[in-house]
Amino acid sequence: MLSEDPHITAEQTIIHPRYFMRLAYDGSQYHGWQRQPNAHTVQAEIESALCKLLRQQPIITTGCGRTDAGVHASDFYLHFDVEKEIEHPEDLMFKLNNCLPKDIGIYGIWRTADKAHARFDAVQRSYEYHVHTRRIPFVRQFSSFYPYQLDVESMNEAAAHLIGKKDFAVFCKAGGGQKSTICDVRRAEWVDNGSQITFYITADRFLRNMVRAVVGTLFDVGKGKMSPDQFKELMKESERALAGDSVYPTGLLLTEVLYPEEMMKLFTPMYSKLRIG
Repeated sequence: MLSEDPHITAEQTIIHPRYFMRLAYDGSQYHGWQRQPNAHTVQAEIESALCKLLRQQPIITTGCGRTDAGVHASDFYLHFDVEKEIEHPEDLMFKLNNCLPKDIGIYGIWRTADKAHARFDAVQRSYEYHVHTRRIPFVRQFSSFYPYQLDVESMNEAAAHLIGKKDFAVFCKAGGGQKSTICDVRRAEWVDNGSQITFYITADRFLRNMVRAVVGTLFDVGKGKMSPDQFKELMKESERALAGDSVYPTGLLLTEVLYPEEMMKLFTPMYSKLRIG
């Protein structure tokens, strides 16, 4: 039904078919996910390919998050609207994978509810940060080289203070535009595999630059510059300059995005067939 508001045209009230897309990308050569003027981004590559293949201008995508320059994603979702139904989404997926750069992979495209939202409907996100403490040439593209002795036990003791619904303002980069700095962190731990260590963190949402700031501050704990108790006290602060330096983006990977159960049912059987990791 058209709106009775005389200021809204009929074209503005038309509901176009909405599609979800599942993808992964190596962020090494990109200036992040989000489209930016005069910058090479993942979003711009995908939108350009969609416009070309669907012969529609413009096609605007909305991602489940906004990864920084150099950050990778093995599980990422977006939604986009089109003027008419896509008859064979699997064919579009095949064509996209043929025309997109090889550092972007499309895993699925499916019709979803008209109001489904890739960003705002997501209820949980997980990241990993990979570190190698001795030179391993084969992992350098997806792991940060950090040639220091780290006390992983102390780092895990400090990381335990991240768990829960808390204010993470001290780890938030200025200019992020967040209305709230409260996040519900559900997992935060380091796994030590000798010369390679990985930080796992899961939360309902993340602030701008939050994971990289958390890891950098935990490195200070691992090097003995800060105790786990001092880390706990630091979290009560709100000034970003008080926390540790942000680590390089190279080792950061978005690994999982989850949606409400009722929404996930719309993804199946597509989602179950394509689940990776």
